[in-house]
Amino acid sequence: MTELTRRHLAATLVAGLALPRAARAGIPTQAPPPSPPAGLRRIRLGAFTVTALRDADAVIDGPWPIVGEDRPKAEVEALMRENRLPPDRFEPGFTPILVQTGRETVLFDTGNGAVGFIPRPAGGQLAQRVRQAGLSPDAIDLVVLTHCHTDHIGGLLEDGRPLFPKASYVMGDREFAFWRDDDRLAGPPDGNAYKSARVFRSHLLPLAEHIRFVSPGQTVVPGIDAVAAFGHTPGHLAFNVESEGQRLLVWGDCAHHEVASLARPDWHALFDMDKAAGAATRRTIYDMAATDRVLVAGYHTAFPSLGYVVRDGLGYRWIPMANRSER
Repeated sequence: MTELTRRHLAATLVAGLALPRAARAGIPTQAPPPSPPAGLRRIRLGAFTVTALRDADAVIDGPWPIVGEDRPKAEVEALMRENRLPPDRFEPGFTPILVQTGRETVLFDTGNGAVGFIPRPAGGQLAQRVRQAGLSPDAIDLVVLTHCHTDHIGGLLEDGRPLFPKASYVMGDREFAFWRDDDRLAGPPDGNAYKSARVFRSHLLPLAEHIRFVSPGQTVVPGIDAVAAFGHTPGHLAFNVESEGQRLLVWGDCAHHEVASLARPDWHALFDMDKAAGAATRRTIYDMAATDRVLVAGYHTAFPSLGYVVRDGLGYRWIPMANRSER
């Protein structure tokens, strides 16, 4: 065998080893499935399909005073540095959750729309995300609202019309009564409560005849039950979602930062309307999540806003959900 022939044979063998096994065997290969769009995360929960939908993509100042408004700014910044995070900026999640039960398609919260906390183009991306998830807005059967701040109800209407034209709505009776009271318009016009009251009147009140009211412990649809989480707003609710023994806790605004809120649940939150009740709710909800080892959808934790809670000293720690299959 000549030296040229040996080199040719060696090169052929090396090239063959570099091919996928299926190709070497003559079996057609298949390209890997395309990655989902960056603003979506889909998982299975028993027989349910759960999709996290990113409504906003923005870096804001904080976490002080959004978390820890009753503490010195330097104390909050020190906690951030201890956790290798920037002391004065963060990227919160704004993450509605879509649950397809097989019977109903349920959306939890509607993001900023054109009027919420994060204006367009950075916010108000929900309609785009729903379509990226392969659904038309007409496919949403039920919109469930944790509470009535602008970044949760701002996406109810688009150009003055319901974004989800065939949907009905579920929310807490206590929450609706609070925001319907004209006293909500008595505060300073630049305050969060006043802005939310205005958006409640423009975006939610026109839908009142399509709203079903629930209280803690009541069932929304089979597999979804309301949970008391008062304090952030007077009627703020969380929701248990359960299928085939697997459970997800949709906790709305029980945290505004996945480090500061959980590590120091007793620190006051700027947007809590009842500071003491908000802190008590955080303790109760975090303890339940840690004890039950339940998957959590935390609206303002970093996208995809899915994770677990564990106890950590006198506080708690957020553990982002590891990758799970998307079947």
